[in-house]
Amino acid sequence: MAFNQILDEVSILVLEYQMSSISLAQAQTLIAGALAVARQKGYKPMGVVVVDTAAQAIAFAREDGASALRLDIAHGKAGAAIGMGSNSRALAVRAKDLPAFFSTIASNAQHPFIPQTGAVLIVDSQGAIVGAVGASGGTGDEDEEIVIAGIAAAGLHHL
Repeated sequence: MAFNQILDEVSILVLEYQMSSISLAQAQTLIAGALAVARQKGYKPMGVVVVDTAAQAIAFAREDGASALRLDIAHGKAGAAIGMGSNSRALAVRAKDLPAFFSTIASNAQHPFIPQTGAVLIVDSQGAIVGAVGASGGTGDEDEEIVIAGIAAAGLHHL
């Protein structure tokens, strides 16, 4: 088989593979929806981060008055959710039973990893996971509530 023929076959495979990911517009709509609910409920100033399936930030926002680490924490929650394929509430429970395991992941992961309540997986209309969103600023329950509301505002679903 000639080298050029191999390249052509590889190129075809690459073109056929389309990674599902949340769009920037969807991520921005999600964040706006999440922050609107936070304001409506009177929660403390929030930070919200939307990541793709590789835990790379697509969009983020830190409200006026939110403390400096809010985005770092929100990114870590979203990174943990997408990295482990589970919402961060479930990860927080698992981390209590396996602290050494989760500490090892957090210290060795190539992206932020904080297994605490406040992040969920984002799912498109075909049921594909397209990213995760995390929030920080309120209680874990409040953080989770606003990201779920933001996902609904963007016309998406969550796990």
